[in-house]
Amino acid sequence: MIKTEFHIDKDLAPYVNSIMIGKNTSFDSHTNIPLYADGYPGIMFQQSQKDFYILPKKKKLSELFLYGQTLDPLFLDVKGPHNYVVVQLYPFASKYLLDIDPKELNDECYDLLQIKYINVNRFFNQLKKSVNLAEQIKIISNLMRELILKNNIPENDNIQKAISIIIESKGQIKIKDLLEQLPLTERTLERSFTAYVGLSPKQFSKIIQFQSSLNKLSKAKFQKLTDIAIDSGFTDQSHFIRTFKSYTGQTPSFYYRNL
Repeated sequence: MIKTEFHIDKDLAPYVNSIMIGKNTSFDSHTNIPLYADGYPGIMFQQSQKDFYILPKKKKLSELFLYGQTLDPLFLDVKGPHNYVVVQLYPFASKYLLDIDPKELNDECYDLLQIKYINVNRFFNQLKKSVNLAEQIKIISNLMRELILKNNIPENDNIQKAISIIIESKGQIKIKDLLEQLPLTERTLERSFTAYVGLSPKQFSKIIQFQSSLNKLSKAKFQKLTDIAIDSGFTDQSHFIRTFKSYTGQTPSFYYRNL
């Protein structure tokens, strides 16, 4: 996936983290896109001559779907020409869009075309007719607005603040230090975080910490795994390796050699 700079309308900016796109025009291609835990759900619109699948589940994907938190290593798999656009959402956004238990979306995808309480096919048909990225983003944005308006979930500023603090700390903040910045008890934080994100604060922090280490490894700024482990807040190299392998299915050294 390639991140792209794109204007996000002011009313949706609190929900959208980034826009990512991908395209392949080769008829002989076989594309396998890793989906490692990053803490962000997203909406994906995809077009291909052959079906998109999510592995290892071998699940055929809708052309327009919302995916939840990724905990186990997953892969998008498609053969032949294809293109897609992903609107990467902040962790709480899927709750506002669908008003379902976000835990149900962990390692899963929700087919947006199955929604009956709004006319999703109207947006879907517009997307299929469009070949312009800006126009596709506008269509998805309008779909998001209608879902948010229909579900009308009260915003939880404390959870949004907690998420922001965890991301800014790169997952290295302790829960007791997080609570000092919030007017919440640990029990309320845990309950609200699970309700809006589908993960506990500790789980989410661990994912953000892992993503920080993955970015450092991908940029090859360090010569030794120990340096990455310590800089990312892991207690030691073995802890780093175990965490990295749980989210990717690979050791850090194997991942680095295959960049």
